[in-house]
Amino acid sequence: MPKIIDGSRLVVKCCKLYYEENYTQNEIAKLLEISRPTVSRLLKEGKESGVVRIEIVNPLQDNFESLERRVEQLYGLKEVIIVEDEADVSLQTKNAAKAAASYLMRIVKPGNTIGVSMGTMVKAVAKYIDIQGNLNLTFVPLVGGVGQSQREIHPNEIITELAKSFGGNFKLLHAPAVVSNENIKKEILKEQSIKEVLDHTKLCNVGLVGIGSPTDPASTIMGSGYFNLNDTSNLQKAGAIGDVCLRFYDIHGHTEQFDFNKRVVGIELEDLKKIDIMIGVACGENKVMAIIGALNSKLINVLVTNYSNALKIAAFKEEN
Repeated sequence: MPKIIDGSRLVVKCCKLYYEENYTQNEIAKLLEISRPTVSRLLKEGKESGVVRIEIVNPLQDNFESLERRVEQLYGLKEVIIVEDEADVSLQTKNAAKAAASYLMRIVKPGNTIGVSMGTMVKAVAKYIDIQGNLNLTFVPLVGGVGQSQREIHPNEIITELAKSFGGNFKLLHAPAVVSNENIKKEILKEQSIKEVLDHTKLCNVGLVGIGSPTDPASTIMGSGYFNLNDTSNLQKAGAIGDVCLRFYDIHGHTEQFDFNKRVVGIELEDLKKIDIMIGVACGENKVMAIIGALNSKLINVLVTNYSNALKIAAFKEEN
């Protein structure tokens, strides 16, 4: 005679053992004399029938999860991390940098190569790295240096600090970020020491970048000394809305119309897009359109920003 099983009773018993008494599925199978796939099926049935109700209680004061998920789905991102709005710009930067540092420490794997851009926000992230042990990471600049007046936010300075915090290695790129024409760039790229570092950027598993805004006079790039009036005028005429690693794009994420991009010494756009995890960090209302363009360009797939920005970014996508 076939074995008769009280289905409802078994579902409840299985769920109690798993959720209340912390038995593993293998242990339950052995205890109840059933197969592991049967245990899995009973647990699934428990959730679907309402025997098990899972409630997630958020211990944090913020409640950004739904908005984070909304932006992730709208733009096809790996992850979005939202921080509180702050009237104090320095506090806003600090909070975003801490969140980005926490994410970076969570996702890096032993042996990873991490590419880093320039900027005040990226520099701030480096300050909040606090990790034990040596993961054998390698840090490389994704773009050449900025003006000497901004040495502290030079990629070489930032990767040195990151390597020290993580206990990793680094490659220095001794080259300008921008040159006056493509021919000079071609000559620079012939230098073996520079070529070796740029070749290493193609090995990056993770990238950490700021998002620049050419309309913001206080931005890193606009104060770097690499831009003359003609550059600024041409960028505006072509619809530049933002940059990642000094590669400009318009609101739709298009980059091909900007001749300026061809003069940048750093990782090439096609290689930038191949990096598995690209973390973009930017806060403040003046960065909203630059962030939207960066997301549309697919140059980043992880975003750290503030609440108001996230709302506007989501609304823009839903309305356009």
